Amino acid sequence: MSSSNKVGITEVVLRDGIQSLLATRVPLRDLVPIIPVLDKIGYWSMETWGGATYDACIRYLNEDPWERLRTFEALMPNTPQQMLIRGQNLVGYKHYSQNVITSFLEKSSENGIEIFRTFDALNDFENIKFTIEEVKRIGKHAQGTIAYTTSPVHDMSTWLDLGKKIEDSGADSLAIKDMAGLLRPFDAFDLVSNLKQSLSIPIHMQTHATTGMSSATNMKAIEAGIDNIDTSISSLSMTYGHSATETMNAIFEGQERQIDLDMAALEESSDYFKDIREKYSKFEGDMKGVDTTMLVKQVPGGMISSLETQLKSNKQEDKIDLVKNEIPKVRKDFGYPPLVTPASQIVGAQALLNVIDGLRYKNLSNESINLIKGNYGKLPGEIKEDLKKRVDSLDAVGEPLDPEELQNMKKELTELCLENSLPDLSENEEMLLTYILFPNIALRFFQSLNF
Repeated sequence: MSSSNKVGITEVVLRDGIQSLLATRVPLRDLVPIIPVLDKIGYWSMETWGGATYDACIRYLNEDPWERLRTFEALMPNTPQQMLIRGQNLVGYKHYSQNVITSFLEKSSENGIEIFRTFDALNDFENIKFTIEEVKRIGKHAQGTIAYTTSPVHDMSTWLDLGKKIEDSGADSLAIKDMAGLLRPFDAFDLVSNLKQSLSIPIHMQTHATTGMSSATNMKAIEAGIDNIDTSISSLSMTYGHSATETMNAIFEGQERQIDLDMAALEESSDYFKDIREKYSKFEGDMKGVDTTMLVKQVPGGMISSLETQLKSNKQEDKIDLVKNEIPKVRKDFGYPPLVTPASQIVGAQALLNVIDGLRYKNLSNESINLIKGNYGKLPGEIKEDLKKRVDSLDAVGEPLDPEELQNMKKELTELCLENSLPDLSENEEMLLTYILFPNIALRFFQSLNF
């Protein structure tokens, strides 16, 4: 089998699999034993970091996310580590200045990340351009991303134009990110075929199983010539997650295009993650099969499980269907942003507010105001006129990007540490980045550490 016929696999069980199915609540100690086994399977890459991982580590798990990264690097010498990065949002929920982005990328690379999959929630290329350029500068693999969605303002030309911009920026590969399982199999064939005709860089794809189409979509994408697909170990796959790694491997066994992974190591890994799924089952969403209503509502799997967890914690789980129904309405009113972080959280939170208030837009979140004002980038479609007029009358929320953000936040962290009898953590670049990314929860995390 020639390398051109082999389909590469990015295994997502350690990041997106856990995020989508278990709300990113699995601590490092429960992952360490299986890492050497995963390293033997033969993956193109292993997604280990990014997305909600950083946030969950310091907010819920009381872990240093950088230590997680280093641990994976030490235990996995054969498989490149990959992370998901939100363009100018990095792993946070707002835009950061270029000096912060540079520092974060350099530190991530230093600790083991080889492949940076970068996307923008609005598919605004300007929000990922600098990240791609910086990843290339530090000598790592830059993967630009299409956040796939459907709407009256998205069509094939949207994706081809964005794909060409990504290639022209110097990216090493292009990813199609289908976070809500909306990419239908025959549409996937057309999309990949057209991208293959217009681009020369490899094309990768991530698609979720929420709507039940992921395996068929992967098959048609492979048939169209895609180079790599994301999958997850079978015992942590499907529902809100992804197609099972073993399933896709078996489908193409003996075919011209093969995946060719170590099935014995896959079986051992699957057995291990069965226990993990059971151990943390309280964080899993309620969906047990597929949800075809997502073809209309377009809610990503990780967003659903997070919403359900939030509602359960507030004893309001009976409102989940109302929130799901409200989400596409808010999305339309906001100009059809793709439902991916942070836009998904903004739209979801606003939908939740609307349901709880019993009156649409009685209260607008600061994040909603920022989104409508264009502070996150250019929205794909037109904003509901009366909503735009209302927001235009409001004062700007938040502050413009500070070119000296890194140094200014360093001074702020020094003062915070002094006030709280902590050592000066500003001299530690990793701790400084943690504070910059999550200033509202960083102090509690720092206070939990042993110095």
